[in-house]
Amino acid sequence: MDPAGCLFCSLLADPDAVWVTREDGADAAALLPLPDSSLAPGHTLVIPTEHCVGVHDASPRALHAVSDLVQRIARAMSSGLGADGVNVLNASGPASGQSVPHLHMHVVPRWEGDDLDTWPPSLSRHEVAGNIRMRLSEAVSDLTYEEGERASARRR
Repeated sequence: MDPAGCLFCSLLADPDAVWVTREDGADAAALLPLPDSSLAPGHTLVIPTEHCVGVHDASPRALHAVSDLVQRIARAMSSGLGADGVNVLNASGPASGQSVPHLHMHVVPRWEGDDLDTWPPSLSRHEVAGNIRMRLSEAVSDLTYEEGERASARRR
């Protein structure tokens, strides 16, 4: 996707956008979703400031920045909102249900007895032949960071 047509890239370029946190020179920022799509009070989206579609094509720097800010937001939800925990949700890729093609993590504050169910209600019916652990282990061993960078460049 062209970053010029990306909703989150447009927000990052908008000086009037309202952010939970956006620091000059930072590699990630956080904002509240539209009120109709908020799963809980304080539900926050954390996005990298560089355009990437999902975890598959994100640079290690972008992933680190997003992860660090997710942790800061989670801690702020505990101290500032009294949350007892958080759910961190992400969908990356066409089959995942990703709504905006720019990497983003939903950080959803949770309280005991809040009745929010964020765990999928069903299991995948897709089957993979062979030893799944072995196939994944071999694929991880074969995939270096450099190969990952080349693969992500091909997807862009």
